[in-house]
Amino acid sequence: MSPIDRRHFLSQLSLATVAVAAGGFVSRSFDKDGFVEVELAPGKLRGVRHNGVNIFRGVPYGGKVSGDRRFRRPAPVEPWTGVRSSVFGAPSMQPPRHNEPAPAEDCLFLNVWTPANDNRKRPVMFYNHGGGFVIGSGASQSQDGSNLARNFDVVVVQTNHRLGLLGFLYLDEIAGDEYAGSGNMGMLDIVDGLKWVHENIAQFGGDPNNVMIFGESGGGAKTSCLYAMPSAAPYFNKASIESGPGVRMTPKETAAETTALLLRELNIAPKDWRKLLDVPAADLLAIQNKLPSVPPFIDKDNKEKPQPGAGGFGPVVDGKVLPIHPFDPAAPDISKNKPLLVGWNEDEYNFFIWQRKEVDLVKIDFEGLQKKLETFHGADTEKMISTYRKTMPDASAIDVLVAITSIAMMGLGSIDIAEKKVQQNGAPVYLYNFGYKSEKKILDTDYPMGTPHAMDISFKFNNEVPPKDPSQPSESFFGGSKPERFVASHHFAELWTTFARTGKPAAKDVPEWPAYNMKDRPTMRIDTKCEVINNRFKEELAMWKSIRKA
Repeated sequence: MSPIDRRHFLSQLSLATVAVAAGGFVSRSFDKDGFVEVELAPGKLRGVRHNGVNIFRGVPYGGKVSGDRRFRRPAPVEPWTGVRSSVFGAPSMQPPRHNEPAPAEDCLFLNVWTPANDNRKRPVMFYNHGGGFVIGSGASQSQDGSNLARNFDVVVVQTNHRLGLLGFLYLDEIAGDEYAGSGNMGMLDIVDGLKWVHENIAQFGGDPNNVMIFGESGGGAKTSCLYAMPSAAPYFNKASIESGPGVRMTPKETAAETTALLLRELNIAPKDWRKLLDVPAADLLAIQNKLPSVPPFIDKDNKEKPQPGAGGFGPVVDGKVLPIHPFDPAAPDISKNKPLLVGWNEDEYNFFIWQRKEVDLVKIDFEGLQKKLETFHGADTEKMISTYRKTMPDASAIDVLVAITSIAMMGLGSIDIAEKKVQQNGAPVYLYNFGYKSEKKILDTDYPMGTPHAMDISFKFNNEVPPKDPSQPSESFFGGSKPERFVASHHFAELWTTFARTGKPAAKDVPEWPAYNMKDRPTMRIDTKCEVINNRFKEELAMWKSIRKA
């Protein structure tokens, strides 16, 4: 069969989205102006207390990663004098971000949201932002952690970390021991953030021994990698992989080809690789933007022969930092006893129709659908369409396109992860679909967004809430304006925070969520009314498995 065009999908996604010394607790104080101070080993931090939440922004968890530290492990955090204010830190090099500091090479900052700095040992929810390994930050408005902290009594942490070629350029074979692990610097930054949490989060009211890692899209793939990384294993207890199943990552052979391609673009001989250290970061970003933005998709049915073509930057299976593919051929033994959530949104593909402004797709007929899918799926297209027309008898051609492409992008990998986790006979795994339907329309069409990629972010962070002033208009970017969305958001957030607290997702007015198993294959559909659906997409999945084996 022709492989799913995951490379094209991830390239669109990347364009669209989104060592610290241990410090003992010294002091904390609240003043009448709504500030809170904490003293760590490097110096004092001043947070802002706002609506019942203490917010600490731009906390350094690693030092310099520019200059002679480029492509290497960071320098230690430099101590500071006085009190460091709560201001978002720079995100990694990328195009400028709305309402955030200018991107910069030195970007190792994290943000903390906590109900109180009171040593209460709350569960910690450590979020990995999306953006296809090349864009994004821990300061995006949709993933603000205030409501989760306030409404569900948890501590939320998010990091900025190195992205793109600054975070994932593989130099191990040409640069020597100092640059070992260079293809995974961005992932090791996240591990440093987790280490900071382990050493410091008790001072922010969090429990260092109850940490959940989670992430959406590219952040889901980062979470998959952390689930398989020995250096991360001591610092988290459970995980959630959301609309970003990272089953396989880039083999080091392909990563080496990408490095060679970059050097040719810069007219640098491999023996002169050190010249990379002198290229301005902005120039490296410009070169990165000329190359494919993400690694080529590795066909899981043809593991020994990746698709041709280097280019793209993301985690590298280097045999050391990332010893194995996260979920191929099996779930990683290192996390056997760590509970897992995994799933996807029902209408993922609508995000990309919206983002690429492909208005004509909304009017596609079944003849056009056949031609479009044949580009990616070849001779399997007819069987694919006939299966979906049987299971969706009232669906239009665009409905079928969205259903097929959404499950191909995110669903098949999510189910693959769930099945492999079950086969491990360790901690439970829980499979979900997010299904709340937004009434907002795509572009200038009459076709609703439904449940597109990335819409889950504001819902799971409980940022779909009624405005404090009822006279003010209330509409979210993807979620629309129907008040029912507040219920769906509360369900989503309560399920996730309960999982963070106990390792089992649960919520009031939501049915008991059984762990996934190979007999019933239960899936929780998250909406205003949540329901457990056994063996969901049975006929469709049988079709997918048959064409994968062909």
